[in-house]
Amino acid sequence: MDNAYSPFRLIQRAIFAAIATIASVSPALAQEQPSSTGVKTMTLNQTWDKTFPKSSKVEHQKVTFKNRYGLTLAADLYLPKAHGSQPLPALAVSGPFGAVKEQSSGLYAQTMAERGYVTLAFDPSYTGESSGEPRDLASPDINTEDFSAAVDFLGLQPSVDRNRIGIIGICGFGGMGLSAAAVDTRIKAVVTTAMYDMSRVMAKGLNDSLTPAQRAQTLNQLSQQRWDDAQKGVQAAGPRILPEKLSGNDGPIIEEFFDYYRTPRGYHKNAPNSNGSWTATMSLPFMNLPLLTHIAEISPRPILLIAGENAHSRYFSEDAFKAAAQPKELLIIKDANHVDLYDRMDKIPFDAITEFFAKSLK
Repeated sequence: MDNAYSPFRLIQRAIFAAIATIASVSPALAQEQPSSTGVKTMTLNQTWDKTFPKSSKVEHQKVTFKNRYGLTLAADLYLPKAHGSQPLPALAVSGPFGAVKEQSSGLYAQTMAERGYVTLAFDPSYTGESSGEPRDLASPDINTEDFSAAVDFLGLQPSVDRNRIGIIGICGFGGMGLSAAAVDTRIKAVVTTAMYDMSRVMAKGLNDSLTPAQRAQTLNQLSQQRWDDAQKGVQAAGPRILPEKLSGNDGPIIEEFFDYYRTPRGYHKNAPNSNGSWTATMSLPFMNLPLLTHIAEISPRPILLIAGENAHSRYFSEDAFKAAAQPKELLIIKDANHVDLYDRMDKIPFDAITEFFAKSLK
């Protein structure tokens, strides 16, 4: 059977296209240099390199920290300029899945810093300026750990009240954030926007459309791919789905993601979604390890789930809301699609997010 039309290929197209899981062809990993003590340190470009304007109301610095697996994560730390001497509440922010801190997560972090929070927008392991080999890889375990590592870092800052730390997860990192909060009780409150449950979509397809036969075929194809990767000693890249140019027949979801990742609106050279493809076998652990199994155990810590009224991903937030225990809130944004909640300042409900954290991180 022609590989372009095999069940595996079609399933991969559906999964990757739906979530715009596009990874970089030229990784922008910050260079690790040995210091005089022999310890490797990250060298990061401190110049402003975001897809949004720099605010005059915040202080900004690029920082690094390690997660529990020894990977070095790169992040942008934002502080309100008039923060005084008292420790402040803090927020760790990441997402969307396949994006970098210079995009949506940085915008959220800077905006919340303007509103009085110490914020940290980080690149997940294996992407952006963070370390990890091979490049262009994602993991339900390691990316969940990345949120807890960000909490580690924030809790050690003298400007932060470690008893008032929350997280914001955007798109696929909404699911990762909920997973982290379920086991990390230091996370006192969670906000998700345009949430994607990456394990569900990879295991079942968009709108749970994957049949048992298609799932079995996908698992077989991915398992066989591991033989080829092992023989060659390198992990093959998966299919590039987001095109260089739209053909007119790409469908509304691809067009929506293209409008953000492939145009000046949100394009960034470091972003996986702007440039290439994930490793071919990336989805295997997601298909096996459900992220939201213990979402009810976040209670009594509060959750706010935000979704666009017209978002193709809306059902993820609605189903997570049903599975979560109180206290919980579901906020549906009128006339908003999925990607609107990445960067549309007239759509993102920052007032509601601020009010939620003000109550939750007293």
